[in-house]
Amino acid sequence: MRKAAVMMDRDFAIGRTDPRLFGAFIEHLGRCVYGGIYEPGHPTADEKGFRQDVMALVKELGPTIMRYPGGNFVSGYNWEDGVGPIEARPKKLDLAWFSTEPNTFGTNEFVDWCKAAGIEPMLAVNLGTRAGDAARNLVEYCNHPGGTYWSDLRKEHGWEQPHDVKFWCLGNEMDGPWQMEYKTATQYGLVAKEAAKMMRWIDPSIELAACGSSGRNMPTYGRWEDEVLEHTFEHVEYISLHTYLNDYARDTPALLASPDIMDNFIDEVVAIADGVAARRRSNKRIMLSFDEWNVWYRTRRVRSERVKEGWPIAPPILEEIYDMADALAFGGMCISLLNHADRVKSACLAQLVNVIAPIMTETGGPAWRQTIFWPFAQMSRLGRGSVLRTRVESDTYSASYFDPRGAQDLYFPVPHTPYLKVSAVADDAGGLALFLLNRDLAQEVAVTVDARNFGRLKVVEADELRHDDLRAINSSDAPDTVRPTPLAGVTVDGGSIRATLKPASWTVIRLAPA
Repeated sequence: MRKAAVMMDRDFAIGRTDPRLFGAFIEHLGRCVYGGIYEPGHPTADEKGFRQDVMALVKELGPTIMRYPGGNFVSGYNWEDGVGPIEARPKKLDLAWFSTEPNTFGTNEFVDWCKAAGIEPMLAVNLGTRAGDAARNLVEYCNHPGGTYWSDLRKEHGWEQPHDVKFWCLGNEMDGPWQMEYKTATQYGLVAKEAAKMMRWIDPSIELAACGSSGRNMPTYGRWEDEVLEHTFEHVEYISLHTYLNDYARDTPALLASPDIMDNFIDEVVAIADGVAARRRSNKRIMLSFDEWNVWYRTRRVRSERVKEGWPIAPPILEEIYDMADALAFGGMCISLLNHADRVKSACLAQLVNVIAPIMTETGGPAWRQTIFWPFAQMSRLGRGSVLRTRVESDTYSASYFDPRGAQDLYFPVPHTPYLKVSAVADDAGGLALFLLNRDLAQEVAVTVDARNFGRLKVVEADELRHDDLRAINSSDAPDTVRPTPLAGVTVDGGSIRATLKPASWTVIRLAPA
């Protein structure tokens, strides 16, 4: 059995978690919308076509903000196609996913769905095939109270009150050649600056996120952030990051080490953003919006495969089936986000339903939770408060994380990876939540947490997520194969919390004042 020690002090915090840290993502991609959140005629659908079995799982998952409508889809999307009478909306070919988009679900339906779910809407504007004019018109349609063409058109469509959307993304992954009309950093920076300027003239209260690199493995990474922020620094509050972890190499220790690369990614983008601020002698700090993150690797497809499939409506694509090992890596990503609460103020799990998602459905049938559902739901429920600085003493191991990028195979060394990865969140009532990942596949870890300045604490709940088979999955026939179970033996003695973590496990412990 390994031993590990964690030290913390309630007065030494990284930062408070922003409510937007616990967000997710809906795109017109595969069955995320059609057959996912929206399925008129489903036995559970309400009068608006919203699946209520999915809605119940979404509320249990607990996302706080929802990004829409893309993703790659937004770079070719004319938002006007998705508003107005449904029977009059055009069907169009979507070049992002080689599908036919019926446009029966659009901006107004999305905002209504968010209201029903109790979730803040986040909208992305098309800066691929379109630019600032379409973007500012969408802001006017959504947020202006009335008396103008676009705001009165919203009223004519049946939405009298403004949607009051506050968070806006200036395009999506504009550094990627797979994107419709992708751009150089200079080209994008100029377009994003002008779009931001006009959008804010329409509504000065909105917050804006510029596109950062599509991933840390992009050839323009670093230079892209620097150039984009040179143009947009005075006009945006956020820059975005995207990360998808994988296990192409079938190397589970490397997969579980890979969330530490996410930590590096965040630290590097913070440094670049602060460097741009320094050149301006500015006190402004650009925050980070990690608006796509997940584990994803089994279901990628090349463009030639998509072409052969024709142009179906809502095809079952990118439907990743997550196993126990994926859930552990996912939990590590949750810890990475929490531990950067000072600068990562918004994040969106990609995506919500069916498409690389925590929730799966059968069209016309049931809905169920994937393995990754559980760490997110626990983080959203218990991760509200001040994230504390921790000193972790743990044995380490070294791994080499494989990340293929087109014809180029990249290997990222992850040396000195602690077997124990931890985040500690103090709530305002004097309690404490511990998120613990044991990355050792063979040995238990006996953990001692020094929380002496919290006063007397008691264990309110302790749950572990694990399975003897790291390839175990949940399915419609066996939806509870992988789910949290109570962890016995957690003790509090004075200021010391002790627990024994099973091999390859994700554990959450909540304590309250005794």
